[in-house]
Amino acid sequence: MIIYWRNLLGLLLLQAAGFQVAKCLSQSESSSTRRDFLNHQAAIATASAASLWIPGGESNAQAAPLPSSSIKLPPIGLGCWAWGDSLFWGYNSKQDSDLQEVFDYAVSKSSPALFDTAELYGLGRSETLLGDFVKNAKEEDTILATKFAALPFRTKAESVVKACEGSMKRLGRPIDLYQIHFPNAYANEAYWDGLATAYEKGLVKAVGVSNYGVDATRACHAALAKRGISLATNQIQFSLLYRYPKENGLLQACQDLGVQVLSYSPLALGLLTGKYSSENVDKIQGPRKGLFKKTVGTLEFKNLLASMKAIAKEHPNADLPQVAINYARAHQTVPIPGARNLRQVQSNYKALDWNMNQEEVFFLDKAGARLSYIDPSAKPFPQQDKDTGLKMFDS
Repeated sequence: MIIYWRNLLGLLLLQAAGFQVAKCLSQSESSSTRRDFLNHQAAIATASAASLWIPGGESNAQAAPLPSSSIKLPPIGLGCWAWGDSLFWGYNSKQDSDLQEVFDYAVSKSSPALFDTAELYGLGRSETLLGDFVKNAKEEDTILATKFAALPFRTKAESVVKACEGSMKRLGRPIDLYQIHFPNAYANEAYWDGLATAYEKGLVKAVGVSNYGVDATRACHAALAKRGISLATNQIQFSLLYRYPKENGLLQACQDLGVQVLSYSPLALGLLTGKYSSENVDKIQGPRKGLFKKTVGTLEFKNLLASMKAIAKEHPNADLPQVAINYARAHQTVPIPGARNLRQVQSNYKALDWNMNQEEVFFLDKAGARLSYIDPSAKPFPQQDKDTGLKMFDS
C-alpha cells in the first residue's frame, strides 16, 4: 500500500499540482541513396516481422479503417494537458491568445476537431479554457473529450457522475467522450457503473478509459456491454519511445474488441521533436528535464533520430514530429499530440499529408528496439484491483 500511495503522489505531481489536487477537485546525400538504405534496413527487419503486430498487414499501415465504435474520431486530435498546467508545462495566462490560435487552427483543419482534456489538467483550468474557446465554434465542429480522476477518496458510481457534471460546467456543454483517467486500487467496477449512468443520463455521448491494461479493458468492455453501452476508447501512452502496448498485446486486444486507441504523448513529451540534446537539456524547466537527461545523450537515441530524419527526407516537407505522429497513426491509433502555438499545431496536422508504410514502421522499430525514455517497471498506477484481483495496468 505504501508503494501505491507513493506512485499516486508521483502521478498527481505529474498530472496536476501535487498535494492541492484533492482539495481543488472536491470544490504537442541523395534520394536514391536514402531509399536504398531504407530498403536494406527494412529487409533486415522483415526477417523478424512475425514477432511484430502490424494491423491488417497492409502495404500502407494507415489504409485499414479504424475499428468500429460508438463515436467516430478524426485521424488526429489535440491533447490539452499543457493548457493550464503550470507545474509540468510552465503555463501562464499570457499564453491564452496563442492557445486560442491553436484551437481555431485545429477547427479549421478538421471537422470535427478532437480536443482531449481532463479535470486534473491545471486543476480544471484546461477544461475552462477549452470551454471559453468552444463558445464561438459550432458544436458539430468539435469533439470534446475529458477524463475523470480516479482518486482514492472517490469510491462510488456517483463520484463519476458528479465529476462529469463539474467538467460539463467548465466546458459549457455536454461531453462527447468521457473517460476514466487511470485505474484505482479499488472501486473500478463502481467507476464503470458511473460511466454507464452518465451515458444514460445524456451527460456524455460516448465513454472510454485511459491507462487500462488488457484484462481491465476487456472487463470494462464486458461490464458496459451488459448495459448496452460500447466502450469507445482506451487512451494509452504509445510512441517510438514507448512501444510496450504493441509488444504486450494491448493494441491487439483493443482492436479485437473494437475499442479505438487514443495514443497520448506520441512525441514523448517533446523528446521526439529532435530539438533537445545534451547541450540544451538543462534549460528545460520542470520534471521533463529529469526524464530527458537520461536519454538525449545515448547512442541509441541519436540513432533513432537519424532514422527518423531518413524517413522524413522521403516525404516532401516532413519533419520529425510528423514522423513520430505517423508512427502512431500507422498502428491504427488516433494520436493526440499537444500544441501550445500555431507553429506546433500546423506541423501536427501536416502529418495527415502523408502516411507511413510498413517498411518504414519496421525500420523505425529496429532503430528503437532497445530504447525507452520511461522505465516500464516504474508503474505510476495500481496494477491490480485489491477487491477483485483484476489486473488493471500493464503498460
